[in-house]
Formats: sequence, structure tokens, C-alpha cells
Amino acid sequence: MKKFWRSFSLLAICVSFLMGSVKIPVSAGGVECKDLKVVFVRGSGAPREDNGDYKAFKYSIESKINDSGINYEFIDLDYPAIGVGFENLNVTLGAFFSGGEGGEFGESVQSGVDNLVNLINVDCLNTKYIIGGYSQGAIVVIKALGRIDSARVVYAATFGDPKIYLPEGEGIMPVACRGENLSPYRMYVPDCKAFKGLLGAYIPYIPDEYFEKVGTWCNKRDIFCSSKFNISDHVNYENDNLYEDASRVIYNKIADAFGIEKRSISPHDTAFLIDATWSMDEMIDKYKAEALRLAKETLDSGGRVALFAYHDLDDFIDSLVEYCSFDTCDSLDTFETKMNEIVTEYGGDLPESLLSASFHVMKKLNWKLGSTKSLVVLTDAGYHSPDRDGTTFGAVAKLSKEIDPVNFYIITNEDVASEYIDLANETGGKVVTDFNKLTLLTDYIINRNDSLPRVEEESREESPTLNIISSSYYADTITISYSTNGTGVVVVLNDYIIGITAEKEITISDLDRRIENEILLAPINNGLRGDAARIIIPPDGLGGVAIPNAPNTGGH
Repeated sequence: MKKFWRSFSLLAICVSFLMGSVKIPVSAGGVECKDLKVVFVRGSGAPREDNGDYKAFKYSIESKINDSGINYEFIDLDYPAIGVGFENLNVTLGAFFSGGEGGEFGESVQSGVDNLVNLINVDCLNTKYIIGGYSQGAIVVIKALGRIDSARVVYAATFGDPKIYLPEGEGIMPVACRGENLSPYRMYVPDCKAFKGLLGAYIPYIPDEYFEKVGTWCNKRDIFCSSKFNISDHVNYENDNLYEDASRVIYNKIADAFGIEKRSISPHDTAFLIDATWSMDEMIDKYKAEALRLAKETLDSGGRVALFAYHDLDDFIDSLVEYCSFDTCDSLDTFETKMNEIVTEYGGDLPESLLSASFHVMKKLNWKLGSTKSLVVLTDAGYHSPDRDGTTFGAVAKLSKEIDPVNFYIITNEDVASEYIDLANETGGKVVTDFNKLTLLTDYIINRNDSLPRVEEESREESPTLNIISSSYYADTITISYSTNGTGVVVVLNDYIIGITAEKEITISDLDRRIENEILLAPINNGLRGDAARIIIPPDGLGGVAIPNAPNTGGH
């Protein structure tokens, strides 16, 4: 179906959704049944068998299970994955969007659902499944779950789902912004105002029997699943290591399902920050052996280490000293040599300048996106709050969360441990006072997999709103008037984004009168996207009456 606009200036968005495919194996005719099959459902227009997202998803999981003894196979689901057409991956000015007939997207999704259901329900009954889906493929996965026996599925992961549903993100100041009532399937959705996808929402998002068997990942400003308005975040799940992050969750699910031993699979960035005042001599000596073990475990797992020492800002030496960074601490020998160079001096008064030191260490280091981040602090003293340079507890906690977060692990004396409880809790870390438990702390740090936060705090900026004033429909043309406090409106026709406009009246022509047409108008303002208003135009045979402002919820 041709789609074009009159009466407003058009900014068309053309986005490619992703993934590839291989031929689906059958279980009949003596073909060997696998222990595990990992199925990926690609997004719109992705080339089959040759796209980065499928490869990234496959590699991230395969690298963790290839020596597990599990007999597995990867499948890129065979289905149309109808393309949306694009000139490039960003906004295209002055262009019209040509996506074919309006019903093709829905037909493509349904074909994917049928193929996925048939693959799992007909295949070897003892085979277990991991399922992943990106964008259009995410819609396929969620829509199919209700028709798939949950006992067959180890885990399902969705990425950039245009029909995501996170009820904790509803309202001007959602409870998600306080970290409360988070959906159990919310794995990485840093935007605490994420509520419904751009194309609506499946409510409920998952069947009850899939509790703790589904996780969703939505990039920080992905237009399709967050409250923000960014296209590049939608096409960067591979580059931003979100498939790698998901693979850690998936690996643990596989390990539980098949009874294999869990092992460290997460790359780590571990920074050591040591109080180098004169009273610390004995503590450093006790700590060195375990610090070397933690550094070795970090480096052996493909991670990185860094080493710093700090004093009080009132002392007569540099309050923060870098011994080696993630770039220069490139071996265990280097780390050990640098640790032996630390000299304890000055001090004599309490507390010390930990807030300032930790803030500047976090700012200074080039933390790797997708790594598990730890700041291991060794001290026998409390800390100034605020610090002598004005650094506050809140500023340190906020920066920790913004980075991914950076979890603080404080090793200290029992008499000052209570001062560090809040700092550890705010950053997702721990306080340890018993040196005999340092081995347990090292094991805990190195075996963590929570590299990315489930949610981040947001500003209180209110999302834009939109109200339909009137709509008139004649023949194959509809004219819609509306009011909005946003700076623009994203217009979606039958699941296709066809443009952005700042006009308050739009006309859409050449609608296919044989099918139900759905129009979504989503307001945007300063990078935020508000809830979409919806207009449904039934087929002419049902009367051809426009129904404005119907709830934009979608459904199974």
C-alpha cells in the first residue's frame, strides 16, 4: 500500500530491525535430537544468515557453553521479517516511507509466531529451548509464548520490543524511578519512565507460567521501548554489549536446567582504592595476598584491574595517587609491583577523604560498557561527608549508578563499619570487617553477573502529552487535528513509523479501505516520548468510522 502525506512537513524515519536465518532442522527420519536449541527471531528487513545481531547473540551464548558437554544447535528462525526499507540508520530528511501494504507487518509477525510454535511443539519432545527476539522478532516471541509449553523453554529474551509493557513506568513520577515494583522480567531497562512500547503493549506481557523465564532488554533511549526518542540506540544492541549481558543470565538458566557447574563468565573491571595513611601498614600486609588473588581472577576472566591510593585532602601530599589504570595495569606482575610501591604516610586524624577519592577514580577510569564494575576500598577510618572539597555522598552514589553501576566493596575495621553500610547499599556492594572472610568476598565479586542496572533514576521532567481534537475520514483519506505540549509528533500507520511533524493537523491519503487501519500519534519533546493516542479506522464493510483515543495497549 502506498502511503504519503499532505498538509505538513514530513521528516521520515527509516529504521532497519535485524537478524538472519538458517534452515530449520526436523526431528523426523532419524535426525538426532539435541539437548538444547537456541532460536533467534530477527528484526525487520535483516539479511538471513548474515547479520550482526544474530551473530552477537549466538557467539555470546556459544562461548559460554561450547565446552559444557551439552549437545546444542543454533537456529535463526525462518520467517519473512518484513523489511521497513531504509536509506541509512538515522533520520532521513524529506523522504517518504515505503513499506509495502499495511497488513504485511502483521502477517509477517503471525508467520513468525506460527513457525516458532511449530518448531518447538513438533520438534523432539525432550529438547529444551532458549529463545531470543529483536524488535519485530521480540513481538513474535512474546506473542508466541502463550502457545508454547513453558516446560520446553529454559528462557526467552527480548530486545528493543516495540510492544513492551512495564506498569511500574506509568505516571508523572513512576514508582520505577524509586526502584520499586519492578517487573520480574525487567532485566535492563535503565529508563525508569519506560511504560509501553511505541506500537502499544502486550498486557499481560507474559503468561503466568513463564514467571522468571523471560527477560527484556531495552537500550537507554531506544524510541521503540523507552520513553525517549533515539533511533541509534535501537540499532546498537550489539555494539552496546546487551546481547553479552543477556547471555550471562541465559548461561545461568542453562546451567540450572542441565545441572552443569557454574563458572565465572562475566568480564570485570575491578578498581582497588587503598587508604595509604600511616595506620594502614598492618591492614595492607594482611590484604595483599587476597588482593592479588582477586586481581588474578579478574585478569584471567578477561577483565581489567586498576590501583589507586588516597589520603585526607588536609594532608601535605597528593590526596589521590594513581599507581596503574585499566590500560596500564596489564598483568598480574605489574599489579603486584605497583601494590608493593604503596607507602603509608601522614594521617593521624580521622576521618579521610574517601568520597572525593572514589568520585575522581570513577570519573578518571574508562569503564567498559557491559563489564561488571567493582570498587574495592581498604581503609581503617571513616570519611568526611561532605568531603573537604565539597564532594557529597549523593554525588558519589549518583555517579556510581550512572556508570552502570560501580559496586563499592569496603574492607574496614569493625568500629567504623557502620559508617559504610549506606554507601555499600546505595551502590549495590558490601561491607566486610573480618579478614578471614576476604576469600568469600573475592568469590562473590568474581561470580557476579549483574553488569548492568535494571533501572536508573531519572529527572522529574514530565513526558509530553497529546489529545485528539477531531478526525474526519472520507474514501481513502483521513484528516486529524490534535493538540500537544510536545515539539513534534511521531506518526505510525499500521506498525510503520512514517514520519515526524510539528504541524497540528495532518492528512493521510491512499489508505487501504479493505483492512483495519491503525494510526498512532506519539508526542515528543526534548528527547522524551509521551504515550501515543490511537485512531482505528475499520474496513469500509464495518462502517468506516474512526475511533479516536482508544487505549494503546495491544494484546495477545
